[in-house]
Amino acid sequence: MKTMKGPGIFLAQFAGDAAPFNSLGEIAGWAASLGYKGVQVPTWDGRLFDLDKATDSQDYCDEVAGICREAGVEITELSTHLQGQLVAVNPAYDAAFDGFAAPHVRGNPKARQEWATDQMHKAAKASRRLGLGASVSFPGALAWPYVYPWPQRPAGLVETAFAELARRWRPILDAYDEAGVDLCYEIHPGEDIFDGATFEMFLEAVGNHPRCCINYDPSHFVLQQLDYLAFIDIYHERIKAFHVKDAEFNPDGRQGVYSGYQSWVNRAARFRSLGDGQVDFAGIFSRLAAYDYDSWAVLEWECCLKHPEDGAAEGAPFIASHIIRVTEKAFDDFAAGGADEAANRRMLGID
Repeated sequence: MKTMKGPGIFLAQFAGDAAPFNSLGEIAGWAASLGYKGVQVPTWDGRLFDLDKATDSQDYCDEVAGICREAGVEITELSTHLQGQLVAVNPAYDAAFDGFAAPHVRGNPKARQEWATDQMHKAAKASRRLGLGASVSFPGALAWPYVYPWPQRPAGLVETAFAELARRWRPILDAYDEAGVDLCYEIHPGEDIFDGATFEMFLEAVGNHPRCCINYDPSHFVLQQLDYLAFIDIYHERIKAFHVKDAEFNPDGRQGVYSGYQSWVNRAARFRSLGDGQVDFAGIFSRLAAYDYDSWAVLEWECCLKHPEDGAAEGAPFIASHIIRVTEKAFDDFAAGGADEAANRRMLGID
């Protein structure tokens, strides 16, 4: 059995223009001061990381790793959520997602997709230079506008969408395989891969690619009322990254899963800081420990009520208290009788 690593923290929601959140060294030191042992780095944020340099320069990657190490943390994974989103964008979302792209490709969906694909390839190379075993991302979406079938979806629409999604991602997955890195998709409403069934559709479409893996985040399953513990039982072999994020679902006579276009504070389904929501983390950490999950437990802070710095301060001890240091022996070893095969056969009346 194996013990997972942590606590880690995803830096994307904390990065800013003021110290200590505007440079990798300072934000890493801030994270370490709270008790975090790892940081998940957003590759699109130039204040913290230069993806182009990391792709081409081992010296730069060694410098980045050294900055983190000196601060008291290590890099858990590189995140390409924003770039991965742009690998596949339905035209309905062109304007909304353009802001995720580099300025020179905005307004040009084809150029934007090519840029995003190149970014994904660069992150694979950077991950290898940093000695990382996994990376986290979004898969994007072509079929999402048609998730609730009214009017009825034309025959073959979803199949065509997943075939195209796989066509775009297969070369990227091959690049991650060459780099020795698992690409862990965050299963998330708004993406074409938003639950177990859609993950299976994508996995089949990419030929059960060995690097097609999961960034497990139970909060998104609470919001869509999916059994997030059973999900681990089904897909544990593909879970290679873990976002520790809380959520709650409080339906009433006015709204349910879709939450009536309300603000985050007024939604029936909303994200919360760790310990303030409804997620059964004791069950999750126990399940993952039983299946030998040995990668990182990384806080992703998103809460509609609590200040982010309070959420971060509470998150490290919360995760640390839930990580199970797995046992190296059985609890009842003290009562072992030391029987051998001959004794076993006698006890069963075989001989």
